[in-house]
Amino acid sequence: MNEKIIKQYQEDENIMIHLFAQWCVNHDINAATLYKNAYSHQHDNGILLNIIEETEKDSLQVDTETVIHVLQLFGNEDLAFEVSKAALNF
Repeated sequence: MNEKIIKQYQEDENIMIHLFAQWCVNHDINAATLYKNAYSHQHDNGILLNIIEETEKDSLQVDTETVIHVLQLFGNEDLAFEVSKAALNF
């Protein structure tokens, strides 16, 4: 049971990363830089970097409110704040 819960959380977290990366690519924002702004004390996020490479612009439309909400659901308040700041520029 615990393995199933962990696997589901990891899959959900992967979806969150995809949504964030897609939002950034769609708005011509460097997702790695935005992530680094939020979490300057962390090393590069390898999963995020891989997903960024695979993401094609406008392959999925993700609105700002959705990406902020999903980030907050996973406790990524700092990254959600950076997304909010970036969204003010468009």
